[in-house]
Amino acid sequence: MKLINTSELKIGQIFSEPVYTIGDNLLVPANTPLRQKDINILITWSIKSVSTEGHLVESTPENEYEFDAEFEARIRAELKAELEKSHDLDPEPEPDVEDEILKKHYELAHKIDTAQFSIKDVQQNTGPYRAYKNLIEKLDTAFIVFKSGDDLEMRNIDNISILLLQDIREHPDSFVGFILGGEISKQDLAKSSVNTAILSALTAQELKLPNHKINNIVSGALLHDIGMLRLSKGITEKKGGLSDAEREQIKSHPIHSSRIVSKELYGPREVNLVALHHHERWDGEGYPDKLMGHAIDIGARIVSVADAFEAMVSKKSYRNSLVGYQAIKNLLADNARRFDPAVIIAFTKIIGIYPINSIVRLNNSAVARVTQIHPQAPMRPVVQLLIDERGKPVESKTPVIINLLVNKTMFIKEAVDPKAYDEKNI
Repeated sequence: MKLINTSELKIGQIFSEPVYTIGDNLLVPANTPLRQKDINILITWSIKSVSTEGHLVESTPENEYEFDAEFEARIRAELKAELEKSHDLDPEPEPDVEDEILKKHYELAHKIDTAQFSIKDVQQNTGPYRAYKNLIEKLDTAFIVFKSGDDLEMRNIDNISILLLQDIREHPDSFVGFILGGEISKQDLAKSSVNTAILSALTAQELKLPNHKINNIVSGALLHDIGMLRLSKGITEKKGGLSDAEREQIKSHPIHSSRIVSKELYGPREVNLVALHHHERWDGEGYPDKLMGHAIDIGARIVSVADAFEAMVSKKSYRNSLVGYQAIKNLLADNARRFDPAVIIAFTKIIGIYPINSIVRLNNSAVARVTQIHPQAPMRPVVQLLIDERGKPVESKTPVIINLLVNKTMFIKEAVDPKAYDEKNI
Protein backbone atom coordinates (compact mmCIF):
# COMPACT_ATOMS: atom_id res chain seq x y z
CA MET A 1 0.00 0.00 0.00
CA LYS A 2 1.61 3.26 -1.09
CA LEU A 3 0.85 6.73 0.23
CA ILE A 4 -0.04 9.70 -1.97
CA ASN A 5 0.01 13.25 -0.63
CA THR A 6 -3.35 14.99 -0.82
CA SER A 7 -1.62 17.97 -2.46
CA GLU A 8 -0.71 15.72 -5.42
CA LEU A 9 -4.28 14.68 -6.15
CA LYS A 10 -6.10 16.31 -9.06
CA ILE A 11 -9.66 16.23 -10.33
CA GLY A 12 -10.12 13.51 -12.96
CA GLN A 13 -7.28 11.23 -11.82
CA ILE A 14 -8.09 7.51 -12.09
CA PHE A 15 -6.30 4.78 -10.11
CA SER A 16 -6.24 1.07 -10.95
CA GLU A 17 -7.21 0.08 -7.38
CA PRO A 18 -9.42 1.72 -4.71
CA VAL A 19 -8.09 4.79 -2.91
CA TYR A 20 -8.51 4.89 0.88
CA THR A 21 -8.36 7.54 3.57
CA ILE A 22 -7.71 7.02 7.29
CA GLY A 23 -8.66 3.61 8.66
CA ASP A 24 -9.22 2.02 5.27
CA ASN A 25 -12.24 4.22 4.58
CA LEU A 26 -12.96 4.21 0.86
CA LEU A 27 -12.46 7.53 -0.94
CA VAL A 28 -13.06 6.33 -4.52
CA PRO A 29 -13.36 2.84 -6.04
CA ALA A 30 -10.93 1.56 -8.65
CA ASN A 31 -11.12 3.13 -12.11
CA THR A 32 -13.32 5.98 -10.86
CA PRO A 33 -12.25 9.58 -11.52
CA LEU A 34 -11.54 11.83 -8.56
CA ARG A 35 -13.97 14.72 -8.22
CA GLN A 36 -13.76 18.03 -6.47
CA LYS A 37 -16.06 16.67 -3.75
CA ASP A 38 -13.56 13.91 -2.94
CA ILE A 39 -10.69 16.34 -2.60
CA ASN A 40 -12.85 18.71 -0.53
CA ILE A 41 -13.47 15.88 1.97
CA LEU A 42 -9.73 15.44 2.45
CA ILE A 43 -9.17 19.16 2.90
CA THR A 44 -12.11 19.54 5.32
CA TRP A 45 -10.83 16.76 7.55
CA SER A 46 -7.17 17.80 7.20
CA ILE A 47 -6.23 14.42 5.73
CA LYS A 48 -2.68 14.81 4.45
CA SER A 49 -2.40 11.59 2.45
CA VAL A 50 -4.36 8.68 0.98
CA SER A 51 -3.33 5.11 0.24
CA THR A 52 -3.80 2.68 -2.64
CA GLU A 53 -2.33 -0.54 -3.96
CA GLY A 54 -2.90 0.65 -7.49
CA HIS A 55 -1.25 3.10 -9.84
CA LEU A 56 -2.40 6.19 -11.71
CA VAL A 57 -4.17 4.95 -14.85
CA GLU A 58 -5.09 8.24 -16.52
CA SER A 59 -6.52 11.67 -15.95
CA THR A 60 -9.74 12.98 -17.44
CA PRO A 61 -10.72 16.61 -18.05
CA GLU A 62 -11.89 18.27 -14.86
CA ASN A 63 -15.47 18.71 -16.05
CA GLU A 64 -15.86 15.42 -17.91
CA TYR A 65 -18.04 13.74 -15.31
CA GLU A 66 -19.42 16.84 -13.62
CA PHE A 67 -23.16 17.17 -13.21
CA ASP A 68 -24.62 19.56 -15.77
CA ALA A 69 -26.86 21.46 -13.33
CA GLU A 70 -27.51 24.24 -15.83
CA PHE A 71 -28.79 21.75 -18.40
CA GLU A 72 -31.04 20.07 -15.84
CA ALA A 73 -32.50 23.40 -14.67
CA ARG A 74 -33.18 24.46 -18.25
CA ILE A 75 -34.85 21.17 -19.15
CA ARG A 76 -37.06 21.35 -16.06
CA ALA A 77 -38.04 24.94 -16.91
CA GLU A 78 -38.73 24.06 -20.55
CA LEU A 79 -40.80 21.04 -19.53
CA LYS A 80 -42.90 23.17 -17.17
CA ALA A 81 -43.34 25.92 -19.77
CA GLU A 82 -44.36 23.48 -22.51
CA LEU A 83 -46.94 21.85 -20.27
CA GLU A 84 -48.37 25.22 -19.21
CA LYS A 85 -48.42 26.46 -22.81
CA SER A 86 -50.16 23.35 -24.10
CA HIS A 87 -52.76 23.67 -21.35
CA ASP A 88 -53.41 27.34 -22.16
CA LEU A 89 -53.64 26.94 -25.93
CA ASP A 90 -55.37 23.61 -26.15
CA PRO A 91 -57.77 23.05 -23.23
CA GLU A 92 -58.79 19.52 -22.45
CA PRO A 93 -61.85 18.44 -24.52
CA GLU A 94 -64.81 16.72 -22.96
CA PRO A 95 -63.95 13.10 -22.03
CA ASP A 96 -66.16 11.49 -24.68
CA VAL A 97 -64.80 13.79 -27.41
CA GLU A 98 -61.24 13.17 -26.27
CA ASP A 99 -61.79 9.41 -26.33
CA GLU A 100 -63.00 9.54 -29.93
CA ILE A 101 -60.11 11.78 -31.02
CA LEU A 102 -57.47 9.64 -29.34
CA LYS A 103 -59.10 6.42 -30.50
CA LYS A 104 -58.85 7.63 -34.08
CA HIS A 105 -55.28 8.83 -33.60
CA TYR A 106 -54.15 5.62 -31.93
CA GLU A 107 -55.69 3.48 -34.66
CA LEU A 108 -54.26 5.44 -37.59
CA ALA A 109 -50.87 6.02 -35.97
CA HIS A 110 -50.51 2.34 -35.17
CA LYS A 111 -51.39 1.29 -38.72
CA ILE A 112 -49.02 3.80 -40.32
CA ASP A 113 -46.25 3.09 -37.83
CA THR A 114 -46.55 -0.64 -38.44
CA ALA A 115 -46.49 -0.18 -42.20
CA GLN A 116 -43.37 2.01 -42.13
CA PHE A 117 -41.47 0.53 -39.21
CA SER A 118 -42.43 -3.10 -38.75
CA ILE A 119 -43.33 -4.67 -42.09
CA LYS A 120 -40.17 -3.54 -43.88
CA ASP A 121 -37.81 -4.52 -41.12
CA VAL A 122 -39.37 -6.43 -38.26
CA GLN A 123 -41.53 -8.86 -40.23
CA GLN A 124 -38.80 -9.47 -42.81
CA ASN A 125 -36.19 -9.94 -40.05
CA THR A 126 -33.70 -7.74 -41.87
CA GLY A 127 -31.38 -4.82 -41.16
CA PRO A 128 -31.07 -3.37 -37.66
CA TYR A 129 -33.94 -5.48 -36.31
CA ARG A 130 -32.21 -8.70 -37.32
CA ALA A 131 -29.06 -7.49 -35.55
CA TYR A 132 -31.06 -6.57 -32.43
CA LYS A 133 -32.88 -9.89 -32.37
CA ASN A 134 -29.60 -11.74 -32.93
CA LEU A 135 -28.12 -10.20 -29.75
CA ILE A 136 -31.12 -11.33 -27.71
CA GLU A 137 -30.99 -14.84 -29.17
CA LYS A 138 -27.26 -15.18 -28.44
CA LEU A 139 -27.66 -14.04 -24.83
CA ASP A 140 -30.74 -16.22 -24.33
CA THR A 141 -28.74 -19.21 -25.57
CA ALA A 142 -25.97 -18.34 -23.10
CA PHE A 143 -28.51 -18.21 -20.26
CA ILE A 144 -30.00 -21.57 -21.31
CA VAL A 145 -26.53 -23.13 -21.36
CA PHE A 146 -25.80 -21.72 -17.90
CA LYS A 147 -29.12 -22.82 -16.40
CA SER A 148 -28.67 -26.34 -17.80
CA GLY A 149 -25.44 -26.69 -15.85
CA ASP A 150 -23.12 -26.62 -18.85
CA ASP A 151 -20.05 -24.41 -18.80
CA LEU A 152 -20.57 -20.76 -19.72
CA GLU A 153 -17.37 -18.77 -20.23
CA MET A 154 -16.85 -15.05 -19.76
CA ARG A 155 -15.52 -14.80 -23.30
CA ASN A 156 -18.98 -15.80 -24.60
CA ILE A 157 -20.45 -12.73 -22.89
CA ASP A 158 -17.57 -10.53 -24.00
CA ASN A 159 -18.16 -11.58 -27.61
CA ILE A 160 -21.80 -10.51 -27.33
CA SER A 161 -20.63 -7.19 -25.84
CA ILE A 162 -18.28 -6.57 -28.75
CA LEU A 163 -21.03 -7.39 -31.25
CA LEU A 164 -23.48 -5.11 -29.42
CA LEU A 165 -21.07 -2.17 -29.49
CA GLN A 166 -20.48 -2.69 -33.20
CA ASP A 167 -24.21 -2.80 -33.86
CA ILE A 168 -25.12 0.34 -31.93
CA ARG A 169 -22.38 2.27 -33.72
CA GLU A 170 -24.27 1.51 -36.92
CA HIS A 171 -27.88 1.67 -35.68
CA PRO A 172 -28.13 3.62 -32.38
CA ASP A 173 -31.49 5.24 -33.14
CA SER A 174 -33.05 2.04 -34.45
CA PHE A 175 -32.05 0.09 -31.35
CA VAL A 176 -33.63 2.65 -29.02
CA GLY A 177 -36.77 2.40 -31.14
CA PHE A 178 -36.84 -1.39 -30.77
CA ILE A 179 -36.52 -1.06 -26.99
CA LEU A 180 -39.52 1.26 -26.89
CA GLY A 181 -41.44 -0.81 -29.43
CA GLY A 182 -41.25 -4.01 -27.39
CA GLU A 183 -41.54 -6.09 -30.56
CA ILE A 184 -40.09 -9.27 -28.99
CA SER A 185 -42.54 -10.84 -26.54
CA LYS A 186 -40.46 -13.76 -25.25
CA GLN A 187 -36.92 -14.33 -23.94
CA ASP A 188 -37.68 -11.76 -21.23
CA LEU A 189 -34.46 -11.96 -19.21
CA ALA A 190 -32.22 -11.86 -22.29
CA LYS A 191 -34.24 -9.06 -23.87
CA SER A 192 -34.21 -6.96 -20.70
CA SER A 193 -30.46 -7.50 -20.29
CA VAL A 194 -29.67 -6.60 -23.91
CA ASN A 195 -31.88 -3.50 -23.70
CA THR A 196 -30.14 -2.41 -20.51
CA ALA A 197 -26.74 -3.02 -22.11
CA ILE A 198 -27.65 -0.91 -25.18
CA LEU A 199 -28.83 2.00 -23.04
CA SER A 200 -25.79 1.66 -20.75
CA ALA A 201 -23.39 1.69 -23.70
CA LEU A 202 -24.94 4.85 -25.17
CA THR A 203 -24.84 6.58 -21.77
CA ALA A 204 -21.23 5.58 -21.11
CA GLN A 205 -20.28 6.90 -24.54
CA GLU A 206 -22.05 10.19 -23.79
CA LEU A 207 -19.99 10.42 -20.58
CA LYS A 208 -16.86 9.80 -22.69
CA LEU A 209 -15.66 6.91 -20.56
CA PRO A 210 -12.59 4.99 -21.79
CA ASN A 211 -13.31 2.16 -24.24
CA HIS A 212 -12.08 -0.58 -21.92
CA LYS A 213 -14.47 0.66 -19.24
CA ILE A 214 -17.39 0.81 -21.67
CA ASN A 215 -16.69 -2.82 -22.66
CA ASN A 216 -16.83 -3.91 -19.01
CA ILE A 217 -20.00 -1.91 -18.36
CA VAL A 218 -21.73 -3.57 -21.32
CA SER A 219 -20.67 -7.04 -20.13
CA GLY A 220 -21.84 -6.14 -16.63
CA ALA A 221 -25.20 -4.97 -18.00
CA LEU A 222 -25.65 -8.24 -19.90
CA LEU A 223 -25.00 -10.18 -16.67
CA HIS A 224 -26.52 -7.86 -14.05
CA ASP A 225 -29.66 -9.99 -13.60
CA ILE A 226 -28.20 -13.44 -14.24
CA GLY A 227 -28.72 -14.09 -10.51
CA MET A 228 -32.46 -14.21 -11.25
CA LEU A 229 -31.81 -17.67 -12.69
CA ARG A 230 -31.02 -18.82 -9.15
CA LEU A 231 -34.54 -17.87 -7.99
CA SER A 232 -37.72 -19.89 -8.45
CA LYS A 233 -40.03 -19.07 -11.36
CA GLY A 234 -42.83 -18.88 -8.84
CA ILE A 235 -41.31 -15.61 -7.68
CA THR A 236 -39.72 -14.16 -10.83
CA GLU A 237 -42.82 -14.80 -12.96
CA LYS A 238 -45.44 -14.13 -10.30
CA LYS A 239 -48.35 -11.93 -11.38
CA GLY A 240 -49.42 -9.38 -8.84
CA GLY A 241 -47.69 -8.20 -5.69
CA LEU A 242 -44.94 -10.00 -3.81
CA SER A 243 -44.93 -10.89 -0.13
CA ASP A 244 -42.22 -9.42 2.10
CA ALA A 245 -40.36 -12.75 2.07
CA GLU A 246 -40.56 -12.97 -1.72
CA ARG A 247 -39.39 -9.39 -2.06
CA GLU A 248 -36.35 -10.19 0.07
CA GLN A 249 -35.55 -13.12 -2.21
CA ILE A 250 -35.75 -10.84 -5.25
CA LYS A 251 -33.39 -8.42 -3.50
CA SER A 252 -30.83 -11.22 -3.17
CA HIS A 253 -30.33 -11.48 -6.93
CA PRO A 254 -27.39 -9.00 -7.10
CA ILE A 255 -25.47 -11.21 -4.68
CA HIS A 256 -26.22 -14.27 -6.82
CA SER A 257 -25.20 -12.34 -9.95
CA SER A 258 -21.94 -11.27 -8.30
CA ARG A 259 -21.09 -14.80 -7.22
CA ILE A 260 -21.78 -16.14 -10.70
CA VAL A 261 -19.60 -13.47 -12.34
CA SER A 262 -16.70 -13.80 -9.90
CA LYS A 263 -16.76 -17.47 -8.88
CA GLU A 264 -18.12 -19.24 -11.96
CA LEU A 265 -17.31 -17.00 -14.92
CA TYR A 266 -14.15 -15.49 -13.39
CA GLY A 267 -15.13 -12.11 -14.79
CA PRO A 268 -13.25 -8.83 -14.29
CA ARG A 269 -13.77 -6.86 -11.09
CA GLU A 270 -15.54 -4.00 -12.91
CA VAL A 271 -18.09 -6.45 -14.35
CA ASN A 272 -18.62 -7.89 -10.88
CA LEU A 273 -19.22 -4.41 -9.40
CA VAL A 274 -22.00 -3.79 -11.92
CA ALA A 275 -23.61 -7.12 -11.07
CA LEU A 276 -23.33 -6.54 -7.32
CA HIS A 277 -24.17 -2.85 -7.04
CA HIS A 278 -26.72 -2.00 -9.75
CA HIS A 279 -29.40 -1.65 -7.05
CA GLU A 280 -27.37 0.65 -4.81
CA ARG A 281 -28.84 4.15 -4.50
CA TRP A 282 -27.23 7.56 -4.72
CA ASP A 283 -28.67 8.42 -1.27
CA GLY A 284 -27.27 5.26 0.34
CA GLU A 285 -30.62 3.50 0.77
CA GLY A 286 -30.05 0.77 -1.81
CA TYR A 287 -28.89 -2.83 -1.49
CA PRO A 288 -27.02 -5.05 -0.81
CA ASP A 289 -24.23 -2.87 0.70
CA LYS A 290 -25.96 0.53 1.18
CA LEU A 291 -23.18 2.34 -0.69
CA MET A 292 -23.65 6.04 -1.30
CA GLY A 293 -22.73 8.49 -4.06
CA HIS A 294 -19.37 7.99 -5.72
CA ALA A 295 -18.63 4.94 -3.57
CA ILE A 296 -20.82 3.15 -6.14
CA ASP A 297 -18.85 2.24 -9.26
CA ILE A 298 -19.71 4.42 -12.27
CA GLY A 299 -20.68 1.32 -14.26
CA ALA A 300 -23.22 0.28 -11.62
CA ARG A 301 -24.60 3.84 -11.53
CA ILE A 302 -25.10 3.81 -15.31
CA VAL A 303 -26.69 0.36 -15.37
CA SER A 304 -28.98 1.40 -12.50
CA VAL A 305 -30.49 4.19 -14.63
CA ALA A 306 -30.65 2.09 -17.81
CA ASP A 307 -32.23 -0.82 -15.94
CA ALA A 308 -34.87 1.44 -14.35
CA PHE A 309 -35.80 3.01 -17.70
CA GLU A 310 -35.96 -0.39 -19.41
CA ALA A 311 -38.20 -1.72 -16.63
CA MET A 312 -40.56 1.23 -17.00
CA VAL A 313 -40.96 1.00 -20.78
CA SER A 314 -41.27 -2.81 -20.87
CA LYS A 315 -44.57 -4.55 -20.30
CA LYS A 316 -44.45 -6.71 -17.19
CA SER A 317 -46.79 -9.46 -16.08
CA TYR A 318 -48.21 -7.17 -13.41
CA ARG A 319 -48.51 -3.86 -15.29
CA ASN A 320 -48.45 -2.18 -18.66
CA SER A 321 -45.41 -0.28 -19.87
CA LEU A 322 -44.99 3.45 -19.55
CA VAL A 323 -44.58 5.64 -22.61
CA GLY A 324 -40.92 6.65 -23.04
CA TYR A 325 -41.77 10.28 -22.29
CA GLN A 326 -43.33 9.41 -18.92
CA ALA A 327 -40.37 7.17 -18.06
CA ILE A 328 -37.94 10.03 -18.74
CA LYS A 329 -40.08 12.37 -16.63
CA ASN A 330 -39.91 9.87 -13.77
CA LEU A 331 -36.12 9.76 -14.00
CA LEU A 332 -35.85 13.56 -14.01
CA ALA A 333 -38.11 13.70 -10.95
CA ASP A 334 -35.71 11.50 -8.96
CA ASN A 335 -33.90 14.50 -7.41
CA ALA A 336 -30.70 12.60 -6.54
CA ARG A 337 -32.39 9.94 -4.46
CA ARG A 338 -31.86 6.74 -6.45
CA PHE A 339 -29.65 7.92 -9.28
CA ASP A 340 -26.45 9.85 -9.95
CA PRO A 341 -27.70 13.21 -11.36
CA ALA A 342 -24.80 13.33 -13.85
CA VAL A 343 -25.84 9.96 -15.26
CA ILE A 344 -29.49 11.08 -15.49
CA ILE A 345 -28.47 14.13 -17.52
CA ALA A 346 -26.27 12.07 -19.86
CA PHE A 347 -29.11 9.58 -20.28
CA THR A 348 -31.58 12.35 -21.08
CA LYS A 349 -29.24 13.76 -23.71
CA ILE A 350 -28.96 10.46 -25.58
CA ILE A 351 -32.60 9.36 -25.22
CA GLY A 352 -34.37 12.72 -25.35
CA ILE A 353 -37.46 13.84 -23.46
CA TYR A 354 -39.44 12.27 -26.28
CA PRO A 355 -37.32 9.24 -27.28
CA ILE A 356 -36.83 8.32 -30.94
CA ASN A 357 -39.86 6.50 -32.42
CA SER A 358 -42.15 7.93 -29.73
CA ILE A 359 -45.60 8.76 -31.07
CA VAL A 360 -46.66 12.31 -30.13
CA ARG A 361 -49.65 14.57 -30.63
CA LEU A 362 -48.81 18.13 -31.71
CA ASN A 363 -50.59 21.31 -30.65
CA ASN A 364 -52.63 21.31 -33.90
CA SER A 365 -53.91 17.74 -33.15
CA ALA A 366 -51.63 16.17 -35.79
CA VAL A 367 -49.90 12.91 -34.84
CA ALA A 368 -46.21 12.35 -35.55
CA ARG A 369 -43.31 10.06 -34.79
CA VAL A 370 -40.04 11.37 -33.35
CA THR A 371 -37.21 10.66 -35.78
CA GLN A 372 -34.32 12.66 -34.37
CA ILE A 373 -33.52 14.41 -31.10
CA HIS A 374 -31.51 17.53 -30.38
CA PRO A 375 -29.37 16.64 -27.32
CA GLN A 376 -29.25 20.25 -26.12
CA ALA A 377 -32.96 20.88 -26.84
CA PRO A 378 -34.69 17.55 -26.14
CA MET A 379 -38.16 19.17 -25.87
CA ARG A 380 -38.09 20.08 -29.56
CA PRO A 381 -37.12 17.04 -31.66
CA VAL A 382 -37.50 16.37 -35.37
CA VAL A 383 -40.76 14.56 -36.14
CA GLN A 384 -42.33 12.83 -39.14
CA LEU A 385 -46.01 13.53 -39.62
CA LEU A 386 -48.23 10.43 -39.54
CA ILE A 387 -51.66 12.06 -39.39
CA ASP A 388 -52.31 15.69 -40.34
CA GLU A 389 -54.41 18.19 -38.36
CA ARG A 390 -57.55 17.08 -40.26
CA GLY A 391 -57.10 13.48 -39.16
CA LYS A 392 -55.94 12.20 -42.55
CA PRO A 393 -52.98 9.77 -42.86
CA VAL A 394 -49.89 11.20 -44.53
CA GLU A 395 -48.63 9.10 -47.43
CA SER A 396 -45.38 7.33 -46.56
CA LYS A 397 -44.10 7.98 -50.09
CA THR A 398 -44.07 11.73 -49.43
CA PRO A 399 -42.92 12.06 -45.80
CA VAL A 400 -43.51 15.38 -44.04
CA ILE A 401 -40.63 16.20 -41.70
CA ILE A 402 -40.97 18.97 -39.11
CA ASN A 403 -38.01 20.27 -37.13
CA LEU A 404 -39.61 21.65 -33.98
CA LEU A 405 -36.41 23.48 -33.13
CA VAL A 406 -36.87 25.54 -36.29
CA ASN A 407 -40.67 25.64 -36.43
CA LYS A 408 -41.39 27.55 -33.23
CA THR A 409 -45.17 27.75 -33.83
CA MET A 410 -45.56 24.02 -33.28
CA PHE A 411 -44.85 21.98 -30.18
CA ILE A 412 -45.65 18.61 -28.68
CA LYS A 413 -48.93 18.52 -26.81
CA GLU A 414 -48.47 15.05 -25.37
CA ALA A 415 -46.90 11.66 -25.92
CA VAL A 416 -49.32 8.88 -26.82
CA ASP A 417 -49.02 5.11 -26.77
CA PRO A 418 -49.65 3.64 -30.24
CA LYS A 419 -50.62 0.33 -28.67
CA ALA A 420 -53.30 1.77 -26.39
CA TYR A 421 -56.02 1.49 -29.00
CA ASP A 422 -55.26 -2.17 -29.66
CA GLU A 423 -55.04 -2.99 -25.96
CA LYS A 424 -58.43 -1.42 -25.32
CA ASN A 425 -59.97 -3.65 -27.98
CA ILE A 426 -58.31 -6.97 -27.17
